Amino acid sequence: AAVAVFTGKANCPYYAKAEFLADYLQANLPNFRAHKIPQHPDKWEQWLHDICETNGWEHRQSPIIWRELLDRGGKGQLLGGLNDFLKYAQQYYGITSMMLPEEMLGIAEENLQAYLEIVKEDEEIKSLIKPMQVWITSASAPICYQLIPLLANGEVFGMSTEISIHLLDTGQFKEVLCSIVMEAEDMAFPLLRSISEHTQTDEAFLEADIIIFLDDVLLNLEVQPLENYIREMSEVCQVYAPLIEKNAKSEVRVISSGKAFANLKAMMIMTYGPSIKPENIIAIATSWESAAKAMLARKLNISTAGVKDVIVWGNITGSNYIDLSHAKLYGYDCAIWGPADFHHPLLNMIYDRDWIRSEFLSAQSSLSSRVCRCAGMLPAHAVATVLRYWYHDSPPGEIVSVGVLSEGQFCVPEGIIFSMPVRFQNGNWEVMTELEIDGTTQKVLERLAHELIQ
Repeated sequence: AAVAVFTGKANCPYYAKAEFLADYLQANLPNFRAHKIPQHPDKWEQWLHDICETNGWEHRQSPIIWRELLDRGGKGQLLGGLNDFLKYAQQYYGITSMMLPEEMLGIAEENLQAYLEIVKEDEEIKSLIKPMQVWITSASAPICYQLIPLLANGEVFGMSTEISIHLLDTGQFKEVLCSIVMEAEDMAFPLLRSISEHTQTDEAFLEADIIIFLDDVLLNLEVQPLENYIREMSEVCQVYAPLIEKNAKSEVRVISSGKAFANLKAMMIMTYGPSIKPENIIAIATSWESAAKAMLARKLNISTAGVKDVIVWGNITGSNYIDLSHAKLYGYDCAIWGPADFHHPLLNMIYDRDWIRSEFLSAQSSLSSRVCRCAGMLPAHAVATVLRYWYHDSPPGEIVSVGVLSEGQFCVPEGIIFSMPVRFQNGNWEVMTELEIDGTTQKVLERLAHELIQ
């Protein structure tokens, strides 16, 4: 069994004559099947070039007609243009077309109007279900590869929210981006409306609902001073921020992630993009939370999921402080048991306080090394988790550490991005100012704020 495929410019009289004959053959011959694909006149040349290049054909005018065998794979068999099809119909079926030029022109005009109406209807239908536009910068990074399935499986934004993912990076990574796009398309996520690669900055962040900044630098202070790395990152933000203001939606949410300058990137996006809502720009600290919880869980021989409310203060990817004063243990195997929501204060369960001082707190350098060595799974999970909380609330009563613009909470100076405990609710976040901190912690926060400002 075979089907004849007819495609040409929607306003082409030769295409009109070919499809008119095809309709007659299909109506009168039981084994003849026709499939018509009209193209917009402005897009015809590129479409013809692409289809010929894909199949190795030589054809230069409208229409182009080929046969496809339904029970076999591979490319179709090229028949040619209108004259070739007329000869084919005459030879195989003894039928030809006697349509006059005036009739051809009239049908071509009707074809164009019908085509434009169908395109308009399709656009109206698509506009009713607008996918969420997610842009990811430095998308060749391993974290992006891990992040895409988490965003596309429905757990982050909900099982009824379609998304379109846009991967942005420099031209040298175009092949990497194309490979990621092809693999994501092959996975056929039901909620992934589209995924595309971009290497031109002027088209960046168009209609963006969410922007995830993965731009990073590999710090090596033996090669060049810190100021040079800061300048490098600043230049990136100076390019991105005005583009966000120009191209993204007014309520765009911006997430700063990475192994270096998470706070600083968020701060510079605010500085260079003053019209972006400050409450919509946050820096991710969840990787540090997760790594600290895992370290504590190993010490106590429990599941990492049972450790809650560890707070990360300060400069997420710089001088930070892991605060255990509010940390809780759930499902801890000891003499006192309770229902599922029963917990123990973590510090009451770690009797070896020397371990906390000498191993855990001093181990933040090794904790830092652990976080920075992550191949992508942990930071990708961190970004996805915070996005899920932002759209669907964090667990009731649970503390989440996020780098946000300080308004003087906990005596942290105003106007800096500082990691502190927050809760997500109704699409917003708020700092958990009701938490009490002791004098020692307050002094640590003062030192961290001073170092961050410097």
